[in-house]
Amino acid sequence: MLILTVSPGQYQHQSHYLKQMHRLRAEVFRNRLEWDVAIEEGGERDQYDDLSPTYILATFGGQRVVGCARLLPASGPTMLERTFPQLLAAGSLSATAAMVESSRFCVDTTLPTGRAGGHLHLATLTMFAGIIEWSMANGYDEIVTATDLRFERILKRAGWPMTRLGEPVAIGNTVAVAGHLRANRMSFERVCPPGYHSIIADDNGRPLRSAA
Repeated sequence: MLILTVSPGQYQHQSHYLKQMHRLRAEVFRNRLEWDVAIEEGGERDQYDDLSPTYILATFGGQRVVGCARLLPASGPTMLERTFPQLLAAGSLSATAAMVESSRFCVDTTLPTGRAGGHLHLATLTMFAGIIEWSMANGYDEIVTATDLRFERILKRAGWPMTRLGEPVAIGNTVAVAGHLRANRMSFERVCPPGYHSIIADDNGRPLRSAA
């Protein structure tokens, strides 16, 4: 399983993967979780996809997208402040240049790739490691997100606990909560699964972490 980062300049070249990503989001958010989300041509997308985010994708066999997340600078329009301000005790993020928002995280847990790290799915841990690694490489040390109580427990089991930014609130058919996560070497080492391939090279072009 490999991590692929897709920045705005790569959208056209990686369009095949992005189409898979939107279909995966539709399957998870509309069909499995029964959220009220917009579906276009079989894929889920919203207004935040129009803000030139970077996507982190977990791929299996170099072809199939089995995990995804969307990253946007917290200094710009964010889902937390515009769509879910009720989750923020302070009413705003008080964003810094070192803060990034992660949204639309999901994985295909039907993939039979085994489990690791407290019985969490390999795709989940691979995504966590990829998000942290990309964030550190791009000058971010804090990740903010809106999620639900179930996923908050998954983060804790992975050794990457979330610090809440407000009290849980019932939204639709779920109970949502906002929080922030540290993007640092300690967090990366805690979630990193065996066999993870670094997506970032050092000054000599070598991966920061090779396969175990």
